[in-house]
Amino acid sequence: MAETILSLALNQLSTTLLEEGNLLGGLKQEVEHIIDELEHMRAFLKVAEAKEDDDHAIQAWMKQVREVTYDIEDVLDEFAVLTAHHHASRFSRCFNSIKNLQARHKIAGEIQRIKSRLGNISELRQRYRLDHGTHQHFLGSATIANTWWDDAILVGKERLVGIQKPKQELISQLLDGDSNLKVISVLGMQGLGKTTLVKKVHEDGDVQKQFQITAWITVSQTRTRSIKELLQDLIRQIVDQIKRPINYAVESITELKSSVTKLLLGKRYGIVFEDVCDMGIWNSIKSALPDSGNGSRVMITTQLPHVAQASSPESQGYVYEMKPLSFEDSWTLFCDKTFQQSYCPMHLKAIVHDILSKCRGLPLAIAAIGGVLASKDKDKDKADQWEIVRDSLAGEEEKTGEQDMVKKILLLSYKDLPSHLKTCLLYISIFPEDYEIQCHRLIQLWIAERFVQDRGGMTAEEVAFDYLKELIRRSLVRVTEVSWDGSPDHCRIHDLMREFILRKSQEQNMITLASLQHTRGPSEKVHRLVINNSLTQRSNYLKHLRSLITLTNTEPTLLSELLLSKLLKLLDLRDVQLEEIPNEVFKLFHLRFLCLRGTRVKKVPKSIKKLKNLEHLHLGQTNVRELPIQVLKLKKLRHLRVFQVVDSSDANYECYGFKAPSKIGELLSLHTLLFIDAQNDEKTVVEEIGKLIQLRELGITKLRRQDGEELCSSLQKLINLRELNVTAITKDEVIDIDHALPSSSLQFLRGLILRARLEKLPRWINSLQSLMKIDLIWSRLRGDDPLESLQRLPSLVEVRLSQAYEGEELNFRAGAFLKLETLYLGDMQGLKWIIVGNGAMPHLQRLYMSELPQLEELPWGIQHLRKLQSLHLDDVSSKLTEKLKNPDDETGVRGNIAHIREVVIGFRADGEWNELRL
Repeated sequence: MAETILSLALNQLSTTLLEEGNLLGGLKQEVEHIIDELEHMRAFLKVAEAKEDDDHAIQAWMKQVREVTYDIEDVLDEFAVLTAHHHASRFSRCFNSIKNLQARHKIAGEIQRIKSRLGNISELRQRYRLDHGTHQHFLGSATIANTWWDDAILVGKERLVGIQKPKQELISQLLDGDSNLKVISVLGMQGLGKTTLVKKVHEDGDVQKQFQITAWITVSQTRTRSIKELLQDLIRQIVDQIKRPINYAVESITELKSSVTKLLLGKRYGIVFEDVCDMGIWNSIKSALPDSGNGSRVMITTQLPHVAQASSPESQGYVYEMKPLSFEDSWTLFCDKTFQQSYCPMHLKAIVHDILSKCRGLPLAIAAIGGVLASKDKDKDKADQWEIVRDSLAGEEEKTGEQDMVKKILLLSYKDLPSHLKTCLLYISIFPEDYEIQCHRLIQLWIAERFVQDRGGMTAEEVAFDYLKELIRRSLVRVTEVSWDGSPDHCRIHDLMREFILRKSQEQNMITLASLQHTRGPSEKVHRLVINNSLTQRSNYLKHLRSLITLTNTEPTLLSELLLSKLLKLLDLRDVQLEEIPNEVFKLFHLRFLCLRGTRVKKVPKSIKKLKNLEHLHLGQTNVRELPIQVLKLKKLRHLRVFQVVDSSDANYECYGFKAPSKIGELLSLHTLLFIDAQNDEKTVVEEIGKLIQLRELGITKLRRQDGEELCSSLQKLINLRELNVTAITKDEVIDIDHALPSSSLQFLRGLILRARLEKLPRWINSLQSLMKIDLIWSRLRGDDPLESLQRLPSLVEVRLSQAYEGEELNFRAGAFLKLETLYLGDMQGLKWIIVGNGAMPHLQRLYMSELPQLEELPWGIQHLRKLQSLHLDDVSSKLTEKLKNPDDETGVRGNIAHIREVVIGFRADGEWNELRL
């Protein structure tokens, strides 16, 4: 952490010296002296960080380093405001005005004081005799390669160890035939793998098909969420499955409980409540769960024996107590994590044996220590690196409890990280316990905080995703959801890991949580404030605030007070119920990240032009429909998102975009532009897009037929484009995008969404060798099979066709879609037959078919799809539905899909939505 913020200060000092040397005047030499002193100090920081947890004197020295670098940043930011006024003025005497001279005098005094403080800190360093050259340590050994995502690190791809027997035992309890409501408790300490086990049980095909409704609720979040929010979450999950509209925004908890009861009454449900930590919370939830005598089941995970014992016996339930892994399973898990295979080199076996004996069979500890050792040299003459790790766990381990040993291993994992990854990991403590973290949001926050280092030939986003990959590989972050391109979409950290990094970030004054602000000393400055509950204590030191993130609604009056800090650089007000952007925002000269997603903001004022340093503007899910011409003054803007989803319940939903200034092409730094309306008073908008050659992600709405040729002309210039999303002005608007593009155009395109009626597929699609996902919506293609031109694309993993074809037959030929994993076929009213050739789609795992009223047979050749794991059929013909519902299977239909783990048929009966799981 200290090394990261010191590097930031050094970069800012060097830039100031280079660009504003003349304006520094007599301060130039002082700044040069500070730079020299910081450079020497940085050389010792890695050594100091290695000793920090074991030496109170080093801790004090590191604290002084952190605070002086923060103060340097404050002074430089104040100086930047002065120089900005100078450059903006036509008369240089503005810089020498009485007011500014006073400010310059203050800055000069601050620089002199910083110089003196650095001298004192340097003397202390000499007193501690830090020896950079001889100290033996194993920090920062990871090397991060510029590679794409390895399957092994992603959720669902790793081999689960020691789980099969307890999984079968829990499944047998769930499916024991008892018609009464039954509660099954899984009891165990943190780090034993309760969540992993229950998740695998909950997702098992045999379990899923027994229940009409399933849900997963994380109860521990009620420490930061109300019971009301928890019940609303449960209702949302139920409503998503029964597809019945309901108002779950009511205020009364009694009404919410009543709604849960009514929705579940008569239904056979299987619900998991994760991490139940309080009997009062559990009793409140339990009172809403009806017993309809149809075999409904509830599973809970808990660390507390009294909760498990009180929850299950009263409902003829069962308590399963998690046990540590056997030594054999521990060995297997360790080798998987460390060597990516079951083999361990002979010269390391004794060391591994000693290390595993200290892990006590705890999966979290084994995975974490495996992540540390995976980056160590496995050669025989490098075994000393492994011995250092083993010895660091030595001590009175026989007297150390399991939890203490896990914490020791987590500390070891943390100390082994390079400095920049330590900072990124600590930052994750801003999110509440059990929070599902959106990975894209996380890396954008890292970038805005300047935690991401420059790496030649890569964007900041690519480097940041590599950081995340390394944290995942080390088992410090766990992926919970994967995107279509194989990258992590959502992630979480274990509760024990969060406790650890929260403590560390508090110790280093990196993060201040509003609910914990009372732990701050009276003179400690707040640099990054996260509001998750309420701000219980206001601080006079908020004037040093650099980042403000809200994870819950915040009073506008309090928000205005917090925005008075002139040093704010990051402002994330997601989901705060603002009607308009506070005026204080436009006084934040240094602001580079502004997120207003989910607010009620309708208008962006002209004063947006004042935010000269803004790089990221997020207005998604707001009511903004137009941006003022002044937005063109934001020359550093890299990400611009302005949209509102029309109807998220519609599988083919589209977004409202925004009307942009006609000269939008002047924003040459843009990497992301979502979603811009093509229909405008000017005809130049689509043409202007072609000037934005840095674009990686582009979304266009309201495209008209006459815009097609101009769009293709612009696309051939966007050689860096990775994702393209195009929506016509109406679903009946025919657009012509079948115009020639050079072979070098769109060569990096990975995702393509076309929502428009097409006369034919554009020929340039055949050249998209990197394309991994394509959505064709409203295309209504006729004549020849539209898949013919797609089937040979080598990289496709996901294809979605909705209202895409008006013919009667789709033919998947042998050798087609060799990498395809997910296929969605929907809303094609004339489709009667689907033919799957032997050898087509050999890796298909998920097949969804919806709103196909003429489809009376399963796809011919479906038995060839040997890797198919999930088949969903919703609103297909009544004839096919009845065939599948027939348990006698006289037609042999079920026999063709017997190899598929999960088969779900959705249909309407008596006005109710029903699901049948085979």
